[in-house]
Amino acid sequence: MLKFVHLPQVMPEKRPAAQRSGDFHEIYRDFATEAAASQASRCSQCGVPFCSVHCPLSNHIPDWLKLTAEGRLEEAYEVSSATNNFPEICGRICPQDRLCEGNCVIEKGFESVTIGAVERYITDTAFDRGWVKPIRPRRELEASVGIVGAGPGGLAAAEQLRRKGYQVTVYDRHDRIGGLLIYGIPNFKLEKSIVLRRADLFAASGIEMVLNCAVGTDISLAALRAKHDALLLATGVYKARDIAGPGSGLPGIVPALQYLITSNREGLGDAVPDFTSGLLNARDRHVVVIGGGDTAMDCVRTAVRQGARSVKCLYRRDRANMPGSLREVKNAEEEGVEFVWLAAPEAFIGSDRVEGVRAVRMHLGLPDASGRQAVEPIEGSHFTLQADLVIKALGFDPENLPEMFDEKALAVTRWGTLKVDHRTFQTALPDVFAAGDIVRGASLVVWAIRDGRDAAAQIHKYLGQKATLAAAAD
Repeated sequence: MLKFVHLPQVMPEKRPAAQRSGDFHEIYRDFATEAAASQASRCSQCGVPFCSVHCPLSNHIPDWLKLTAEGRLEEAYEVSSATNNFPEICGRICPQDRLCEGNCVIEKGFESVTIGAVERYITDTAFDRGWVKPIRPRRELEASVGIVGAGPGGLAAAEQLRRKGYQVTVYDRHDRIGGLLIYGIPNFKLEKSIVLRRADLFAASGIEMVLNCAVGTDISLAALRAKHDALLLATGVYKARDIAGPGSGLPGIVPALQYLITSNREGLGDAVPDFTSGLLNARDRHVVVIGGGDTAMDCVRTAVRQGARSVKCLYRRDRANMPGSLREVKNAEEEGVEFVWLAAPEAFIGSDRVEGVRAVRMHLGLPDASGRQAVEPIEGSHFTLQADLVIKALGFDPENLPEMFDEKALAVTRWGTLKVDHRTFQTALPDVFAAGDIVRGASLVVWAIRDGRDAAAQIHKYLGQKATLAAAAD
């Protein structure tokens, strides 16, 4: 270990921009065994591992880095998967530059350990060598748990509860498991085969999946409560934030998630009329994406791969203040995306369809209540960007959750998220729990996994107490 002094940071080989921008395959090649071991050996094994401290899952990162450096990969996989249900997914899509790698204690002149790439390598190797096995509980329990939402939070909870021996059924409105992992995140960041192989593992573990089932429409929450001993709501948030202004209703202005779902479905081989008709296809179009988060980066890079004539990202703050991963910004720039910093849309131009975005230059003012610098328009700085496809990537809010689930007893916060006891994850209905973005608001996949694991632990505690009280009553 401690080889960072003379061994430089090396990422897995990244395919050339001209090559990768023509397809949807992942942009990073796999680490070779020797390269993974040498990069893992750069870890300083510091006394206070800030990489673990700043990981939402508190992964034992120095431990599995040391095991990888020593060639003990099966042990490294066991340690990695002990705290993370989907390390191969987090290794691909987590913003490591803001979390573990961004808090590595190795001085910046030496650069951090490539934690995410090693994490991905460990679990991919485990799958290749057959070390990833279906769950076999030590004993089967009669109690059943229903989970609404087959995204990362719901699936993490399902796995944790199945390990305890509970009978677990997952309900989801889509036709595949994964939620945003399958329909929201493009292939160049996360190949869909990586997600779908988990579906086979869940089936072999005895976790039942009920797909194409919208709770509140196809089946009521009351019916699920009658069927299961406990429920977990983990549906995420999908309601796109909108933008007002003249022309905002013109055809050709679309929400980011609708655009990404269409692209991902087409890539999965589904028949998608909105794609074949060109409505949600960027080919030969001048594309403007509004927003500066990771979803905006997914949109601009998808548009490049679909063959757009030009792709611009319009963001009201500067590079240093954008919420998205700077690594993703760099990748987008390499692929030909133009960033228009410190600019905000004011109106959309066009008659039958959007033809341009009128924007105004902004400057950063004093910090607001959140601590971020406020943005203020610069008078007389208007300009127009040509655009015949505008994608709004402004973030997500929860829908009207009591109405969506057809259950008025569910309480919500002033932000529209489900109100829970944050110690127990229980909603206003004691046998109904909630976790992930539906409680937290739109956040990272790794936080959804953490919330799903914590909620599963509380459900286990609740059902144990329930069984004890029932036994005492008998």
